[in-house]
Amino acid sequence: MTDVLDDLLGKLDLPAKIRLISGANFFRFAGDPGIGLAEMAVSDGPSGVRGEQWDERDPSVSLPSGTALAATWDRDLLTEIGALIAAEARRKDVYAVLGPTINLHRSPLGGRHFECFSEDPMLAAEIADAYVRAVQAHGVSACPKHYVANDSETERFTANVVADERTLRELYLYPFERSVEAGAWMIMAAYNSVNGVTMTENELLDEPLKGEWGFDGVVVSDWTAVRSTLGAARSNDLAMPGPWELWGAPLEEAVRRGEVPESAIDEKVRRILRFAVRVGALNGTPRPAPTFSDEASQRLVRDAAAKAMVLAANDGTLPLGKPARVALLGSAAAEPRFMGGGSATVIPAHTTSPLQGLSEVLPVVHTPGVHLSENMIAVPPNLVTDPETGEPGLSLRYLDGDHVLESEHRTAGSIMLFGNPNAMRAKAIELQGRLRADVAGQWRIGFAGVGTLALRLDGEEVLEETVLPEGADPVETLLNPPQRFVTRTLAAGEEIEVLVRMAPGEGFPAMSITCAVGRPRRSDDEEFAAAVELARTSEVAVVVVGTTEQIESEGFDRTSLRLPGRQDELVAAVAAVNPRTVVVVNSGSPVEMPWRDDVAAVLLAWFPGQEFGAALADVLTGAAEPGGRLPTTWPKTMADVPVLNTKPAPDNALPYTEGIHIGYRAWLRSGVAPAYPFGHGLGYTTWALEDLTVSGRSATVTVRNTGDRSGRQVVQAYLSREHSAIDRPVRWLAGFTVVEAGPGEFATATIELPKRSFEHWTEEGWAVEPGSFTLHVGTSVTALPLTARID
Repeated sequence: MTDVLDDLLGKLDLPAKIRLISGANFFRFAGDPGIGLAEMAVSDGPSGVRGEQWDERDPSVSLPSGTALAATWDRDLLTEIGALIAAEARRKDVYAVLGPTINLHRSPLGGRHFECFSEDPMLAAEIADAYVRAVQAHGVSACPKHYVANDSETERFTANVVADERTLRELYLYPFERSVEAGAWMIMAAYNSVNGVTMTENELLDEPLKGEWGFDGVVVSDWTAVRSTLGAARSNDLAMPGPWELWGAPLEEAVRRGEVPESAIDEKVRRILRFAVRVGALNGTPRPAPTFSDEASQRLVRDAAAKAMVLAANDGTLPLGKPARVALLGSAAAEPRFMGGGSATVIPAHTTSPLQGLSEVLPVVHTPGVHLSENMIAVPPNLVTDPETGEPGLSLRYLDGDHVLESEHRTAGSIMLFGNPNAMRAKAIELQGRLRADVAGQWRIGFAGVGTLALRLDGEEVLEETVLPEGADPVETLLNPPQRFVTRTLAAGEEIEVLVRMAPGEGFPAMSITCAVGRPRRSDDEEFAAAVELARTSEVAVVVVGTTEQIESEGFDRTSLRLPGRQDELVAAVAAVNPRTVVVVNSGSPVEMPWRDDVAAVLLAWFPGQEFGAALADVLTGAAEPGGRLPTTWPKTMADVPVLNTKPAPDNALPYTEGIHIGYRAWLRSGVAPAYPFGHGLGYTTWALEDLTVSGRSATVTVRNTGDRSGRQVVQAYLSREHSAIDRPVRWLAGFTVVEAGPGEFATATIELPKRSFEHWTEEGWAVEPGSFTLHVGTSVTALPLTARID
């Protein structure tokens, strides 16, 4: 391949080379028809493949979040998920998916905790390895991100992580090392600095990434992470988005002045051409990917969501039998979070809420019980009619003065405009529909967006305001823009013409426009009392609690682990009147659960993707087993968490003073017991582990299903070293495997223990301390009945 790439490179002059190392636009790599190089579209990809645009007319399969996928501990499942991701990418003409996110859960406050896999480097590495191999097996590139130590969101563009080399090597670099071993064709460089140098200019891109590990793919910057012309020209290969003003003409001039050798540009282009060959964009066609019908996609996501759900506690209430009536409560029962906020956001063709899923199989009565937010929601398309087509939905118009540039029928109340070519040339944008009130009462009607916005009701302008961004992070502005509204009292069935007009502000491009409503609802106290009464008069109460987009999302870290609003109070009140109370937690990362010992069962559902309701119904009724095991520790209270801080100091420094002791390692060291330990998870059967034998670095265990149902168990192996000459964790994960067995059946679990599990980093490189290690085998980091010595 080298001769072919060099031949193509020789056909390019310096300006052509410079054009190829910046993007063609926001989500597209540049091409060159003269050498047969196509432009290559890329897409965010942690939880589904959105494509270049947020557009409900081209929907995407919504996958479980990173924490959910890691909770399966299932490499084989990731192979299936990877095939689905590749199929979605091909369907959307995407050459690379920007994922997986393989930063670690250093602190439970991390805003993108839900998007990452685990607090443990080995578990994260194993899931990342399976993801990369599975996607790229079909000719679509994965892009593990964010290299490296981008483990929190506070001041993420400028934070300077201060960490020693052993900490970086053993923890934060390890998932990336394994991704390179898996054959990753692209790695994304992070926003943050490490030890004083921003990542797009950091020597860590040379060593160990391109040198010791032999990474021959493309290092792409996180979007806008290239901060200089000269510094990033060293090892960052591709600046996104594009064209990027710090490269382009300034970089060409720097080469001509001799400040940057042209050979450095050649190496970047060579890597991009190699990447293009791999994905079929250079004088070829992309490799065919597997195809998934809608039904097949739904089955896979439903199965994955069930395998990810962690049954943290159960007094025998689950699985449910055939109750006469189930009170389904909680704001997230009807309006759950299927996915986390930020670049992981996709628009699915359909979703199933817990209310929809459980209503199909159980006699359900429902009320939310609590209101989590005062925010309006995007107007549901079934409540509005497009005045131009008469169909459900809205009319979207792009205007230049009174001239209509383009008109579209849209079936979503919130329209993402970022990168939309029509929006970029429009002077104003209008979203219009005829709203029908489905219930009587006081409605809030308004808009969300940034710029000069106006609201007209039945042709009368009732609100106009220039709205500025309220947060410092552009992702927050894009996904949670400020809202404004007026109130109107409407009778059931009454209709009103609604028009939202937006003129983008100076310096603020058209990001999004939303026609928003707030439906009439009971007072907080009336709603709360209604939920408690339903629980009191039902055989079983299921309360679905969770976080909101204002609490858990890209762009900011959390400040508390408490559930928002009166959710804790609701659970306590429901449990007081119904001893068969099951709580389902719909969050991407840990929350405090002060009521956990007072309820019959606790099921952690994560952000489970579009099939949430169907998967939850499967698990609660026993049609499927809750197969998940915790990929991260869940604390009793935030005050107990041993590693918590995500806020840099005034000089932007964020010291990782805990070193290699994060997650369960820090919990074991502190001696404080969490609510639920790493690796924990119950099923609907019971197990016995017996007969541990070790041969070399392979451990074998007999696993016996001692219950009366078929089941699935994750057998976990940890190492420890007493009287070590170096600082070590109390225990650390060394390997794991998944087994399944019917009632009374035996299964053999074989766990391979990689050499790296025994190694530690020194100034001279990797080393193994001579002597004995203790192998612990069990079902969580604290449930380890079997031990053996390994020399």
